[in-house]
Amino acid sequence: MINFRYHVVSLTAVFLALALGLVVGTAALNGPVADKLKDQVTTLSKDNGNYRSQANQYREELNRSQDFATEVAPALIGGKLTGRRLLVVALPGSQDYVDGVVTMLTVAGAKITAKVTVQDKFFDPANSLELLDLANRASQPTIGVARLPLNSDGVETSSALLALALQQRTPEVAPGDLTAVLAAYSGPGYIAVEDGAVGGAEATVVISGLPPVDKDAAKKSQSAVMLANQFVKEKPLVVAGNGSGDGNLVSEVRGDPTLVRRISTVDNASSVQGQLAAVLTVIERMTGGKIGQYGLAAGATSLVPKTAA
Repeated sequence: MINFRYHVVSLTAVFLALALGLVVGTAALNGPVADKLKDQVTTLSKDNGNYRSQANQYREELNRSQDFATEVAPALIGGKLTGRRLLVVALPGSQDYVDGVVTMLTVAGAKITAKVTVQDKFFDPANSLELLDLANRASQPTIGVARLPLNSDGVETSSALLALALQQRTPEVAPGDLTAVLAAYSGPGYIAVEDGAVGGAEATVVISGLPPVDKDAAKKSQSAVMLANQFVKEKPLVVAGNGSGDGNLVSEVRGDPTLVRRISTVDNASSVQGQLAAVLTVIERMTGGKIGQYGLAAGATSLVPKTAA
């Protein structure tokens, strides 16, 4: 008769057999499996090292290509904008590369009449009525309200007033009137203006950044288009910026059947190569009277103008 002791002995024998099998199997396989795993680890380590070296090489090539663009710039654009008076308008998000564009413009010999930075506050829909009122109050004898849009949009009206104040026109804007208009907008923080700003710009370069992403993004993007539309009404305009993200100014211009025929764009101005392309585009626009779309993003016809150099 099978009793409890028999069950204990049987179970003990089973566990001993399992343990013995594991020991024997491990001993038999330990060498080959360990060697294979070691080889795989060594291979992965080498692959990672190769990829790391390749990434460093790509980074160095990028840096060198930007150095190349900087070094060839004087030969390509040097003196081609000598004596030309340009206004630079920097939009939110462009602060990392606006100075690079300005530097390239000066290499070409351009005179920067003013550098105006438009703050995010300017495009906030909540400030539209205040901007509309400000445009009426800031108007001056040589910068009158008669030429402003007849609507209730503060960004459009204020952009029109700033364009009238900063761009070349007849009769000329009195220096004191220009100072008063710029102070009216810089005081409450709608714009920031570098010292020494004057009027009389023959053309405008708008430097745009990545598009807004907050709850008012769509309205802010449309307001940036309104600003560009006011600055191109009477003088040539080039928009140079970042072509990434939905609603960026470059893509908005390229997607507008009217503006794309009036405004030149460059979509990679965040790089030195793009900054050089932006100046080549300004040269094409001002000396050749041509309009084009350049860069890497959708809507670009080539990297740079074919006739500017």
